[in-house]
Amino acid sequence: MTARFADGDSANNRGGSQHVKSGNAANDDPMFRGDFQGLIDKLDYIKGLGFSAIWITPVVLNRSDYDFHGYHGWDFYRVDPRLESPGASYQELINAAHGKGIKIFQDVVYNHSSRWGAKGLFTPTVYGVRDEQWKWMYSKQEPGRSYDPMVEHAGNDPELTPAQNALAKGRPYNGDVWSTAVPAGNQCLRWGTPNGRSPEGYTLYDCQWPSPTNKLFPADLYHQCWIGNWEGEDSRSCWLHEDLADFNTENPRVQQYLIDVYNKYIDMGVDGFRVDTAVHIPRVTWNRRFLPAIQAHAVAKHGAKGKDFYVFGEVAAFVNDKWNRGSVNHSAQFFTWKERKEYSPDDVRAAIEQYDYEQLLGTGNQPTSDNAFLRGNSYHTPDHSKFSGMNVIDMRMHMNFGDASNAFHNGKDSDDSYNDATYNVVYVDSHDYGPNKSNTRYTGGTDAWAENMSLMWTFRGIPTLYYGSEIEFQKGARIDCGPTCPLATTGRAYYGGHLEGSVTATDFGVVGSASGPVATTLSKPLVKHVQRLNQIRRAVPALQKGQYSTEGVTGNMAFKRRYTAGGVDSFALVTVSSGATFTGVPNGRYTDVVTGDVKTVSNGTLTASVSGAGNLRAYVLDLPGNPAPGKVGATGPYLR
Repeated sequence: MTARFADGDSANNRGGSQHVKSGNAANDDPMFRGDFQGLIDKLDYIKGLGFSAIWITPVVLNRSDYDFHGYHGWDFYRVDPRLESPGASYQELINAAHGKGIKIFQDVVYNHSSRWGAKGLFTPTVYGVRDEQWKWMYSKQEPGRSYDPMVEHAGNDPELTPAQNALAKGRPYNGDVWSTAVPAGNQCLRWGTPNGRSPEGYTLYDCQWPSPTNKLFPADLYHQCWIGNWEGEDSRSCWLHEDLADFNTENPRVQQYLIDVYNKYIDMGVDGFRVDTAVHIPRVTWNRRFLPAIQAHAVAKHGAKGKDFYVFGEVAAFVNDKWNRGSVNHSAQFFTWKERKEYSPDDVRAAIEQYDYEQLLGTGNQPTSDNAFLRGNSYHTPDHSKFSGMNVIDMRMHMNFGDASNAFHNGKDSDDSYNDATYNVVYVDSHDYGPNKSNTRYTGGTDAWAENMSLMWTFRGIPTLYYGSEIEFQKGARIDCGPTCPLATTGRAYYGGHLEGSVTATDFGVVGSASGPVATTLSKPLVKHVQRLNQIRRAVPALQKGQYSTEGVTGNMAFKRRYTAGGVDSFALVTVSSGATFTGVPNGRYTDVVTGDVKTVSNGTLTASVSGAGNLRAYVLDLPGNPAPGKVGATGPYLR
């Protein structure tokens, strides 16, 4: 979460109208605190941990009053100036990260906009524009920067009515100063009728706040209903929340608006998109419109490199089972597949047809794949011909990550239903939830964290860490309580205090020098653990990209992995936290990357002994032209 990670420029800090009421003011902790300058300053910390990519929260300008997390976009073409500063624009962050070999994955939203509407598509005229509420965004204008006209050019905004401009220009805000002009063509009934009080103490009025049913939004551009069933068709075509105005993503004008918006960020050089609320857009719309557009533009802009543009979606299936309450249309793996029949050329009709067709077929008639699995001990070229272009967050493993063993045994049996589970993004907790939809940051203990990490870094998928977990930051704290309590008491507390000082990375997972509080942070046991895990993963291609199998393997969390392509042939036998026996494996010389122990197999059987939560063994086979790397990294608190 960029706004909570590291504060490189205090001049762009902003607390919002909830600054005092939330308790943040008492902690001198504005919600917009971290910024791109802070990220640039601490890229060596991230690289020193061993990470080669950063997934950052959305960057577009939002007007929501408490949106430091960035999901309420209003001007999608502009980067939020509370994140930028001179010399640290978004483009400069991208360039700086690339200069260190680090990728940037941008969190993007196709499903909705926020307060109010989306600039350049449609912004409704509401009853009363509270310009004074937005003066907190900037204290003064700075040369060379663009500003929100609703804030800085009050009284001269061509998008507002003359009455609204007059109001903004000539009268101070006292909590109940409103425009009374009824806009031409207004469809909202009871214009300006008082309708209660807000939690902040403002008088509320009809037609002041857009909703799907009050006719402030046109039906061709925005949906006109609330979600009633989160596993129903309406979850793909109705509003999630009163401040998340749901795009009609089946409308060609909306589609082109979103395609053009996000092409801009592809042009800037971001390396991929994490797609927010992907489940709330029909798969057929993704497959027809948005995913092909992303792929085509990435290749057109960046050539062959553009083929690697990585897209992974949030399909929030908060269940421990393989399918989301029996609904394939709401299950994560469903979104990794192309459509398997033709639907109406009309996107609205096609969305309904696709939903009905797949629901009728049900969970027992979905496509399957062995792209994640070895065939015996052999790697095979994966068949991605039916891949949609969208990978996904592994929600099932996330939900089951109360402990590593549970995640392993209750996660991998879904792998035949993804197009290719080796591309799943795997994490224990996030900025939203802990395992099993816990609303607190993970509190399983240091040993459990080490074990979780050891599994994620060696098993299939892409290991991902919510920053701070490397020191168990805010463990047990409520992840989010909005403006009703200070951020400092939550899982979204400011992290930068642990990063003060200087740090220089000499390689991924290798710190050359560090001083100040960040040196103390880097000395923590889980930091040492994740550094070595990243070193090991980088040294063994099978652990990065390999297919896996548990055939012939005994042990609680044990598996074999192989990757063979482009002159690389890497084969590894892995067991986490406890010993295992591998039978039917190739004969030859194996070396453990953790201890350097060498075993020569002549009868197809290797037995690995290991104990201690988070400890592991990964025996790598010497192959022609692909020797085992030997011991990788230094013995640490868990890998020993």
